Amino acid sequence: MSDDLSNDPSILPTFGGRMEQAFPTLTPAEIGRMQRFGEVRRYRDGEALFTTGVTTDGMFVILSGHVAITQRDGLGHVTPVTEQGVGQFLAEVGQLSGRAALVDGHAEGDVEALVIPPEALRRLLVAEAELGERIVRALILRRVNLIESQTGGAVLIGAAHGAGVARLQNFLTRNGHPHHLLDPEVDAEARELTTRYAAQGLRLPLVVTPDGRVLSDPSETDLAHALGMVGAPTAGKIHDVAVVGAGPAGLATAVYATSEGLSVALVDCRAYGGQAGASARIENYLGFPTGISGQALAGRAFVQAQKFGAEPMIPWQVASLDCSRRSGVFVLRSTEGEEIRAKAVVVASGASYRRPAVARLEEFESRGVWYWASPVEARLCAGETVMLVGGGNSAGQAAVFLSGHARVVKMLVRGQGLAASMSRYLIDRIEAAANIELITEAEVLALDGDPGIGLEAITWHDRAGDIRHTETIRNLFLFVGADPATGWLGDCGVALDNGGFVITGMDDAPLLQSSVAGVFAVGDVRCGSVKRVGAAIGEGAQVVAALHGYLADAPVTTA
Repeated sequence: MSDDLSNDPSILPTFGGRMEQAFPTLTPAEIGRMQRFGEVRRYRDGEALFTTGVTTDGMFVILSGHVAITQRDGLGHVTPVTEQGVGQFLAEVGQLSGRAALVDGHAEGDVEALVIPPEALRRLLVAEAELGERIVRALILRRVNLIESQTGGAVLIGAAHGAGVARLQNFLTRNGHPHHLLDPEVDAEARELTTRYAAQGLRLPLVVTPDGRVLSDPSETDLAHALGMVGAPTAGKIHDVAVVGAGPAGLATAVYATSEGLSVALVDCRAYGGQAGASARIENYLGFPTGISGQALAGRAFVQAQKFGAEPMIPWQVASLDCSRRSGVFVLRSTEGEEIRAKAVVVASGASYRRPAVARLEEFESRGVWYWASPVEARLCAGETVMLVGGGNSAGQAAVFLSGHARVVKMLVRGQGLAASMSRYLIDRIEAAANIELITEAEVLALDGDPGIGLEAITWHDRAGDIRHTETIRNLFLFVGADPATGWLGDCGVALDNGGFVITGMDDAPLLQSSVAGVFAVGDVRCGSVKRVGAAIGEGAQVVAALHGYLADAPVTTA
């Protein structure tokens, strides 16, 4: 591998003029300051420093020699990424929380490297502010390149416009995990694999993991475990705080709590970002005059939380919360039987998407019925007519985004207009879009299609004219509100209002504390909260003061 490989734009197309930011060279003085955070190790020519799919030892700072970095998928395709030499470091954002490597690294000649484990790396980033900023920027840029290169990681095999592929792509995209798609209709290798595994009874889509395993139409949880995306709780560890939900409120809680020295377990059932993470563009959040996508905002916060030491476990579905506080701790139990113990709990689980009472709706979920609008879904409906139901800000953002891809966006609302539920700037934008058709006083009545293929037609009722319409439409986007995700609190004694939202601030308790001391609620799940990203982030920051007060007065009795 040539010494100038890292400067070849054909290999690293994403970086452009940011090559120096993605692959900086540290000075001897900077490396000297880093020595106390790691240990020096030596590797022989050809020896692997790290391997795709295997948990790494942390970050490697090269003291002598060169290391070749390649990206590999489960089909045996190997793509050069770069070559690193003296003064450069090897890592990406996954190493902040001890996740599996996404690339291979092999010594070219004998190599000597300073190895900094994840916990020490996080201490380094905080202790060395300027150097830490450069390192974090590089880690983020490297992950972005691995995602956008579309050459390594998990290989999805299935129809590009298939609902199953869209489901898995959306999950991996929301979690910032590299992957690429092979469509049997256009790729000979994918066609051969499809034929081979169909004979064995496997269903599309297939996923080939970097270690060569083949998964048949996997669940999101099974896929996450196969790719090493989710870590297991540390046996016997008691966290200061367990944060349930990694939306804006939960992420803010994790960032502020860890930055103030609290140990935090951060869990979410699907992906970081919550409903806000699915927003195509947020334009009324302070400090972003041109807007920012929900995924970009959530991604930055997620890295920030890991930088300060939050331990993410995503996806991790909470089944119940034990509030008996034996030994002074709360116990969270997952649907798979895992446990997380913590001295305090912050409920930031937000809300689950509301499902209108329409027959066969569940049959078509992720097969033409969607509760978010991301670039994955936009690709599916390019040039087609789509239907979107809802009149809130999320619906408005989605309609505007989809109008840039679909031929027509039919926007159905139950009321007589949008003024009562949507910000004025979004109403103006919808009115200005020639291909958004607003249909008021209307509701969806029925769905038709083959669940194995997807949604094919929608019937809706125009109440103003008392007319039923049926049209061939393959994609329905539902933004009809959400119900609080509090079912897992059922046996804990946490008081809920009639709508299922957590009641806080009772009987002179701190504003964000629930009826159970030590259990707090922030964001959309809290009764009386303002359903805005800015408000959720503010509550996530505010709850940390209450946590400190509670933890100071409620020490754990035994380990």
